Amino acid sequence: MAVASGGGRQRRVLPGFGLTMGLTLTYVGIVVLLPVIALALKGAEIGPVRFWDIVTAPRTLAALRLTVTAAALATVFNAFYGLLMAWILVRYRFPGRRLLDAMMDIPFALPTAVAGLALTALFSENGWYGQVLAPAGISVVYTIWGVAVAMSFTSIPFVVRTVQPILEDLDTSQEEAARTLGATPFQVFSKVIFPAILPSFLVGATIAFARSLGEFGAVIFIAGNLPMKTEIASLLAVIRLEEYDYNGAAAIALTLVAIAMALLVLSNWLQSRLTRRRVPA
Repeated sequence: MAVASGGGRQRRVLPGFGLTMGLTLTYVGIVVLLPVIALALKGAEIGPVRFWDIVTAPRTLAALRLTVTAAALATVFNAFYGLLMAWILVRYRFPGRRLLDAMMDIPFALPTAVAGLALTALFSENGWYGQVLAPAGISVVYTIWGVAVAMSFTSIPFVVRTVQPILEDLDTSQEEAARTLGATPFQVFSKVIFPAILPSFLVGATIAFARSLGEFGAVIFIAGNLPMKTEIASLLAVIRLEEYDYNGAAAIALTLVAIAMALLVLSNWLQSRLTRRRVPA
């Protein structure tokens, strides 16, 4: 947006836009784009045949399958729990609410390795949770469930913090009108509230999934890192680096990046479609 000055020149409302935009794009290019481009170029050097052989190797397929499945389990849990937590933080007032709100950011501040150690101690057979689950024959440590728990812990804030501001800014007049017309609480939520927060909800869930795909520190302690069983893809990439197999590490990392980017693009596309559908012509 621009306004006319006394001399007829167009002056921008936001001063310094060109400089700030240039600095922002420079930062994004150096910190984000260059590493991704370097990874893509390294993957291109491998060649399609060699790249396919690396990705379809039994150990790589097992690691990718475990990573994607555990990330999906964590995302499903985070989608429901994150939405519920955002709803409680926005719609209710109770003692300790601010503390609970602050606790949602603990996974951001806590080192993931520390989180992995804590989760392993809690879910081991002698841990607080493990000693309750063990008599029922439920084992979490060194299983896919442990991987999913660790991924869920590190990615839950993305759903909560994405949905929470939309709920806070939501106009309640439509809810009140629906109640006046006799709608039940479930109908109000499913027909009025949820469609309004659906775009942000999808974005939060997708980001949580992408974050889970690349999780490393919190998973390696609770997973046990058993090849073909509980070995995640990011750990396998690190193992390939330690073996000086740079092509193998690049192929695995590029596959994870491609999956995450495809999901983010799909999420943004769905978000734009849902937003345009809700905006009247």
